[in-house]
Amino acid sequence: MVGVFKQNNLGNAFFLLLYALVIKFPMFIHGQYAVQLEGDNYIYHLVLKFLNPLTSSAPVLFPIIAFIFLFAQSTLINRLCNNLKLFPRPNYLVGMSYLLITSLVKEWSYFSAPLLINFLLIWIWYLTNTWYNSNQPKTNIFNTSILVGILPLIYSPSIAFILVLVLALLITRPFRLTEWFIAILGLITPYYFLFVILYLVNKWQWQKLISPIHFYLPKLTTSLWITGGIVLLVVPFLIGAFYVQNNLNKMLIQVRKTWSLLLVLLVVSLMIILINPGTGYQHWLMITIPLATFHAAVYYFSNSKFFALILHWFIFAFVILLQYNGLFS
Repeated sequence: MVGVFKQNNLGNAFFLLLYALVIKFPMFIHGQYAVQLEGDNYIYHLVLKFLNPLTSSAPVLFPIIAFIFLFAQSTLINRLCNNLKLFPRPNYLVGMSYLLITSLVKEWSYFSAPLLINFLLIWIWYLTNTWYNSNQPKTNIFNTSILVGILPLIYSPSIAFILVLVLALLITRPFRLTEWFIAILGLITPYYFLFVILYLVNKWQWQKLISPIHFYLPKLTTSLWITGGIVLLVVPFLIGAFYVQNNLNKMLIQVRKTWSLLLVLLVVSLMIILINPGTGYQHWLMITIPLATFHAAVYYFSNSKFFALILHWFIFAFVILLQYNGLFS
């Protein structure tokens, strides 16, 4: 499969769908309702309020929506990576890697606020990469800031992604005070309009929109499946980071900045794990976006096709065992 997805053929979009159906099929067997986390906020509650009546008689609807979202995200991030020339040649490896690593933990295939967050995160990361040579940087910064401002209204701990905005400005733009003011204006714009709407409909309860933030160390897992999944996330990432580092000299400056922004996104996503962590691993989902690109780097840059194949099929076998374990019991 690595050889297939390393090519940029139109038919690979269909193969990517088949690939997704194989590893995600168990999510359709047992209808899983939407996951609710401590940090869920106003917009996510509205989404659930709309969907719950539709899914009360058909629980499988949430898994279908979650699958569509995951596949759409894999396709989107793959296309954007190709547009940004993250690799020397276009391919489908990032999309394949995203689908694969989001299957390393069962909870990551459930409908949740972090799943919605990932859609916006992909666009935020892409838009920050357009600032460097943009003819209208202020407009792009404002639009990106609005998306970052929406994130906490979906999932409160994602307020930490303001750091992505700050670091992206430092990495991609020379210091201009007006651009920083525009970024702040974009951040508060979603809250401004939401507060106005709530006030006009006489539902002014701003306290509910600002959830308390608590920091805790994540609990050590006793599950071998979770431990195995984490190992299979970390080890390929380290190998991929090594390959990227070795090839940096061959990359354009803009592509180097793109990889730097991915590292920024990963570091901030890891911080989210410490904010209102709860008892599960759903909030870890946001680390999968940057990790997918580094996993793809292993498959693309590896000098040994045999090693890339072994690594992929080992992770694939783990995913199949995890997802299909006890499926029909």
